Amino acid sequence: MGLVLAFLGASLAAALCCVASAKGTGMTGEAATGLLREDPSQFSKTLILQVLPGTQGLYGLVIWFFALLQIGVFAGNIIPLTLVQGLRVFVACIPMMLGGWLSAIYQGRVAAASISIIAKKPADWSKGIILCITVEFYAILSLLASFIMLLNAID
Repeated sequence: MGLVLAFLGASLAAALCCVASAKGTGMTGEAATGLLREDPSQFSKTLILQVLPGTQGLYGLVIWFFALLQIGVFAGNIIPLTLVQGLRVFVACIPMMLGGWLSAIYQGRVAAASISIIAKKPADWSKGIILCITVEFYAILSLLASFIMLLNAID
């Protein structure tokens, strides 16, 4: 049962972050297409804003990888986890599961709204990036929290 919980935690960290990143990048892409119909020269600026909510998917994959590394999957020697150890791994993945999931969606909303900055004042597009980075900070804190807890999840 310990391994099941560990795999579940790692899988949810990756899956929730990736699904939310897809939603966030999708929202931004939809907003960008409206602007790009009118001004195709703004593609690079809109692309940068679109990519930002995708980082949470990468962070979720990092936690998935590290959790599986901790239980020996990549060494070919899976550690038989007790229920408590499996629960520790699962709980260690929760900050990334939730923090990555929600921050990708909210960052996508901020990025999509920032497309209007490019439409009205293209020279001020970096203000939208700064607003997005504010949300990114919390995804990074979630990554850090999960990573640190995973370091000691298995005795």
